[in-house]
Amino acid sequence: GMIFRKEPFFYGHDNQDQLVKIAKVLGTDELNAYLNKYHLELDPQLEAFVGRHNRKPWSRFVNADNQHLVSPEAIDFLDKLLRYDHQDRLTAKEAMAHPYFSQVRAAESSRMRTQ
Repeated sequence: GMIFRKEPFFYGHDNQDQLVKIAKVLGTDELNAYLNKYHLELDPQLEAFVGRHNRKPWSRFVNADNQHLVSPEAIDFLDKLLRYDHQDRLTAKEAMAHPYFSQVRAAESSRMRTQ
């Protein structure tokens, strides 16, 4: 949410609406692949409620108000975190090692050397 200045990024009024908001961004093909991989089923009523949606490119969320916050590293970081499948998501350790945080690591390293 902070990168695109849209907080919260996925705001749903309840669990069903939350899933719809997520599916409208991450896509239903990806959701169905996740469900199939883990042998999960959506309730038919929920499946109808969710509908069908194509995955939206992250560039679609960049605008004049947030473009100064967006970098290729930020987009890559978000893409690797916002996944249906927990096995495909970055772990906390992997996230902290991502290039998006390289300036933070460099600043911390520099700070530690000067102490």
